[in-house]
Amino acid sequence: MRGRVPQTVPTITPLVRAYDHLLLDLDGCLWVGGTPTRDAPLALQTLREAGKRVAFVTNDTRSSAEEYVRKLWSLGFRASLEEVVTVGGALQHHLSERHGMRRASAYVVGTPAIVRHVSDAGLRVVNGMAEAPHAEVVVAAGHDRLVFEELKVATQALLAGADFIAAGRDRTFPMPDGMWPGTGALVAALEYASGRRATTVGKPEPEIFATALDRLGAGRALVVGDRLDVDLAGAHAAGLDGAIVLSGATSRAEAETAGADGGPRPVAIAADLAELVLGEAPPLAPLPPAAPPQPPDLPPAGYGRAAG
Repeated sequence: MRGRVPQTVPTITPLVRAYDHLLLDLDGCLWVGGTPTRDAPLALQTLREAGKRVAFVTNDTRSSAEEYVRKLWSLGFRASLEEVVTVGGALQHHLSERHGMRRASAYVVGTPAIVRHVSDAGLRVVNGMAEAPHAEVVVAAGHDRLVFEELKVATQALLAGADFIAAGRDRTFPMPDGMWPGTGALVAALEYASGRRATTVGKPEPEIFATALDRLGAGRALVVGDRLDVDLAGAHAAGLDGAIVLSGATSRAEAETAGADGGPRPVAIAADLAELVLGEAPPLAPLPPAAPPQPPDLPPAGYGRAAG
């Protein structure tokens, strides 16, 4: 085969080789908006070929686990429903344990996916009803179509004594045109208006990482994300190592000074997931393009949603 350029299968870095599992963030780590970060599909494929198990752990409230599986496949990432751990699933589990049995009324600020999680937890969603300002629980999760009426009704319910549950405290999340306000911005507004403090269930709370580890099994795990206050802090709370990629919300200066105040320090800082997993050197020759991946058949809507 004279003249043929040999193909090289990438190998993983020594740092990543030391772990059995990787818990990967989505926004800012695997993609920004609808575009994968540089060589992220190749990095994930290489992890799988190296025998590493992965979970996708996200605070993004805009989609269900099933929808994330479809997006992952559409962008070239192989993924199963069991590997996706969403904050919506964590919300559903939390609400089911504390309020589901008594069919508590809930006012929900969030996407249709979050409303389904609240309903599937056994709560009565009272959005649009006369009793909404007197709901027993307010659930807050950022979404793109937030209107003042939602803030007003949620504030009224909180002032009347409703329990306050939030998906997380992410200040922002990266999009192609810059940073967008995240769930944390919504939560801050409601906390300021009501004088109440929300209970959060997503990252950096450790429970969502525990859910992922339950699915992955025994082994050493590395959390990879783009936020110090969410991904790195959550890894620390769960007793795990954390690495920061600079393809999302954190600058190199911020990452390099992390821990100066006594907080956690990342075990690694990389430009993106590809650099963390593959190192800086690209393969000698790209592997031939494969046919576009086809997503697997997914279970009916609602299946397994309590687990995320």
